[in-house]
Amino acid sequence: MSKGPGKSCPKGMSLIELTEMFPDEQSAVKWFEDVRWPNGRHCGHCGSCETKEVPNAKPMPYWCKDCRSYFSVRTGTNIEKSRLPLWKWVFAIYLFVTSLKGVSSMKLHRDLKVTQKTAWFMLHRLRESWENSGLEKFVGLFEVDETYVGGKRKNMSNAKRRPTQYMGRGSIGKTAVAGIQDRDTSHVTARVVQSTDKPTLQGFIRETVEPGSQVYTDESVSYSKLDGLEHEAINHSINECVRDQAHTNGVESFWRCSSGDASAPITT
Repeated sequence: MSKGPGKSCPKGMSLIELTEMFPDEQSAVKWFEDVRWPNGRHCGHCGSCETKEVPNAKPMPYWCKDCRSYFSVRTGTNIEKSRLPLWKWVFAIYLFVTSLKGVSSMKLHRDLKVTQKTAWFMLHRLRESWENSGLEKFVGLFEVDETYVGGKRKNMSNAKRRPTQYMGRGSIGKTAVAGIQDRDTSHVTARVVQSTDKPTLQGFIRETVEPGSQVYTDESVSYSKLDGLEHEAINHSINECVRDQAHTNGVESFWRCSSGDASAPITT
């Protein structure tokens, strides 16, 4: 009996299905409008519902009677100044959310036939949208851990390698990333953080999970006294891996798999 697809082959919409769903620009515009205005069109400048369509959609498809301004579904969003067709944004979103290890600007550059600079702009707008999307918090059992991203030490020049030689975790010149993994689904939510201190990491946890959730961490002081959450910690310094089913192996494995190197994990 052959095995079914694993986590590396998640179910979801295929690229062929996406192409059939968005065959032209108008279908993409309609989708964006349905998502942004599920309860009826409103002005992107003042929020008024007193709007009307503009003949020939020039200079923009809609007109607000209250603030007397033209607007479109882009107005008031972080892609307002983009002149790219919306169907390209649809495909960028698809690639962004379906790539297990993130999507690079070079891949968007090749796949969407845009410049690398434009692809870089698109990725920043998408990450900004996800950051400010106000998604619901998670509820359940979670593992939390942090890491540093910045490339493998063996690939660094001698000038960059020397300062990190005696720094243990080698955090100099790297970016701190915090991650939470759902025990039930193995889904990982990761975010760049300015620091790995207690206020920053605990703030990340509280913004991501609902009060009362079970959180598993290592014994870093940054995770101590997590009020409002069920908290279990494992002491890795004495080679303790599991105690009462509490461990952070899942999210630590994610760091390793994301980079192929346990010393320099990469995520998005």
